[in-house]
Amino acid sequence: QVQLLESGGGLVQPGGSLRLSCAASGRMFSINAMGWYRQAPGKQRELVARISSGASTNYADFVKGRFTISRDNAKNMVYLQMHSLAPEDTAVYYCNVVGMNRNYWGKGTLVTVSA
Repeated sequence: QVQLLESGGGLVQPGGSLRLSCAASGRMFSINAMGWYRQAPGKQRELVARISSGASTNYADFVKGRFTISRDNAKNMVYLQMHSLAPEDTAVYYCNVVGMNRNYWGKGTLVTVSA
C-alpha cells in the first residue's frame, strides 16, 4: 500500500519561508502528476501547485509567484518551497500523487503563519 508522508510544516511569522516535503513509499505502477493542496478551517480543499511527469507546473492564483513546486523522480518525492508567507496561507497542506488509475493522499502537515 502506498504511503505519502509530508513534513516541513510548522509555525512561521508573516514574510517567512517554509519548505514542505512529501515522500512516497510503497509500490505504484506509475506516477503521473504530483501536487500540493491545502485546506483552511471552514473552507474547501484547494489546489496549491501541481507538477506533471514532464515537470510542467501550474499554480493557484493566490500563489502569485511566492511558491515553487519541484519533484525528484528517482526518490518519488515532491517539494513545495514557500516564501513571503501570509496569515491567509495558514492551512493543512496535503500531498497528492496521481497514479495510473487512482489518487494517493498524505495525512497533511499544518502550516501556521502568525506573528
